[in-house]
Amino acid sequence: MLVGLSHQAREAKSWPFEQARLLLDRITRLRLSDAERDLAATLFAQGKFAEAVQALPALARPVIFQCGYGASGLPHMGTFGEAARPTMVRTAFRALTEDAIPTELIVFSDDMDGFRKIPDNLPNREMLEEDRDKPVTSVRDPFGEHESFGAHNNARMRAFLDGFGFDYTFMSSTETYKSGRFDAVLLKMLARFEAVQAIMLPTLGEARQATYSPFLPISPKSGRVLQAPTLERNVEKGTITFADEDGTLTEVPVTGGHVKLQWRPDWAARWTALEVDFEASGKDLIDSVRVSNKIVRALGGEPPEAFHFELFMDENNQKISKSKGNGLTMEEWLRYGTPESLAYYMYQSPKSAKRLYFDVIPKATDEYLQQLDAFNRARGPGSEGGSNSVALDNPAWHVHRGAPPERGSPVSFSLLLNLVSAADASTKDILWGFLSRYIPGATPQTEPLLDQLAGYAINYYEDFVKPAKTFRAPSDQERAAMQALVAKLKALPPPLDGSRGADAEAIQNEVFEVGKAAGFEPLRAWFSALYEVLLGQSQGPRFGSFVAIFGVERTIALIERALAGEVVAV
Repeated sequence: MLVGLSHQAREAKSWPFEQARLLLDRITRLRLSDAERDLAATLFAQGKFAEAVQALPALARPVIFQCGYGASGLPHMGTFGEAARPTMVRTAFRALTEDAIPTELIVFSDDMDGFRKIPDNLPNREMLEEDRDKPVTSVRDPFGEHESFGAHNNARMRAFLDGFGFDYTFMSSTETYKSGRFDAVLLKMLARFEAVQAIMLPTLGEARQATYSPFLPISPKSGRVLQAPTLERNVEKGTITFADEDGTLTEVPVTGGHVKLQWRPDWAARWTALEVDFEASGKDLIDSVRVSNKIVRALGGEPPEAFHFELFMDENNQKISKSKGNGLTMEEWLRYGTPESLAYYMYQSPKSAKRLYFDVIPKATDEYLQQLDAFNRARGPGSEGGSNSVALDNPAWHVHRGAPPERGSPVSFSLLLNLVSAADASTKDILWGFLSRYIPGATPQTEPLLDQLAGYAINYYEDFVKPAKTFRAPSDQERAAMQALVAKLKALPPPLDGSRGADAEAIQNEVFEVGKAAGFEPLRAWFSALYEVLLGQSQGPRFGSFVAIFGVERTIALIERALAGEVVAV
């Protein structure tokens, strides 16, 4: 699927390919000698990536993409973005390298973090209060379904990612600490304790500096993750000494899951131990990335390629916060739009702040559909899904991980919304009564995406459009123009032999000419008038397309009702 695209990938300008090229430069710089890099460059230029991997075994080690997940809460909109953006870069990298260099996306659950705050929406709060400050995987599951609350959330996370078809390797912080996978880097951090402290302490307030340690011991007595200063270190034994909750001096190994690192040292240790090559994070974490990068270098490692994306804003341009509950949730988007429309929104301009509210869903959906149509128009006969750099820069290529479907939707989401509005449709069956006439032979089975969109359109209309409808009476100019439009529509050729009569373009031309003859300036005022008077809203798709799908006779009746002062939909 992704073979044969390396030449086009080198020319592609979209941000995932820019990151993929930086990543390829990184692994050749870090893994190969000067002579090996020269050989790799020669083979890469010829598109001989498989030969390069065979000749240079260091390239056969997987390129590691990583994203983190806080296991003290349920998956959410940000979680989707955390996995979606690295996946887009990974797909671009695979195309750039002919899929010859192995890759892996690690989704890392921070489930060894202390359970500090109890979310308001959880049951059995008294039980959870008893487990406060324990690692999330030691907190009892308030839902009684799994061995711990961390396990519950991890299961939800994996089901969430599986539902969107992500290809990933799941890792648990608890398991990596307890299994010994982090032991070597933990011992190194113990040995270089002062260097780590020299990096961390300037980032902290005076009071915090006095007690800070990168190691958070887990009390052998209570099982809680403690913010306790390190009183003594024994590098030879690999232990630290701290005062337990009852004041008892206690010595524990830093290995084997007896301690948990503070989050920025933890990030650095993870990058070092797992040899992470790429991680994307929000703009608000730029300073934390810089600090963690310094710690990685103090541990003798190399920080990953960092990609920083802008944060989402709510309808009031305030930063979206889980604690505030502002903005848009994952479940809410998926009530009104496809996962692909959400992935498209995540793809678009990642370094620009964007509003994440209900009103962006119709626009994102239609833009995604337009991009998919453009990609399919660019497919050559027998091509592998558009094998040129322009096709690879199409968002649909990235949304569908290099394999966009060959069909989109013959009807836009905005047009469906207006059809629902005009027909006051409450079920998809009502909509399909119109759609099957507009697209002869179409059924929910032959047009599955259109059928999905019909359901989303009904939900969106009921929740947002219908409550906000505001009809108005036409002005004298608008009334005269609408009467002229009725005459034009009545003069259109009737359907013959099962055809649907005049097509959308012919109808649009007639509507355009009526508005022009009526003296509307600018002409868009004419189209706004049609939607405000007939549908109770200020904008919509091409009116000719709406008439073609709603039906000429029904549209005539709709206009005549409005001119008679009846603003209810037919």
